[in-house]
Amino acid sequence: MWPDARLRTPCEPVAVVDDAVRAIWADMVDTMEAMPGQGVGLAACQIGVMQRLAVVDASEDRGQAVRMANPVLIARSESFRAHEEASPNLPGIWARLERPETVEVRYIDEAGDEVQRLFEGLWSTSVQHQIDHLDGQVYIDRLSRTKRQMLLRRYQKLRKG
Repeated sequence: MWPDARLRTPCEPVAVVDDAVRAIWADMVDTMEAMPGQGVGLAACQIGVMQRLAVVDASEDRGQAVRMANPVLIARSESFRAHEEASPNLPGIWARLERPETVEVRYIDEAGDEVQRLFEGLWSTSVQHQIDHLDGQVYIDRLSRTKRQMLLRRYQKLRKG
């Protein structure tokens, strides 16, 4: 939960995709699926694993999770898409952000192969959100100082309950 220092710490690159990494991904997918409203992505640091691992599933039918090690944005569209973003690490608050509508990402997949893939719409938003987490950033960092402070005050009130 925020303000855990791990959410502000860049994650370490993954040296090799092996059974241990695949087990972490499996746990991450299970965790993502168990989130209220079914989450559309999760970064390893959100569960305390400080490796550059992420999962994303923005499919309507679910079960289409993309597992990524060492994801890197290599291209982004000039058109933007607005979306209400939230995080299980900051429950009860959310904010409308605009991010590139499409992104091209290079990552290592579950077979250990380097992949380059284009993500669009909600997939794109979620991938960007997860890469931010891996870089030690959370979505509120993309807000104005005033908006961020307002949301954090609301979050603190919710925690005190």
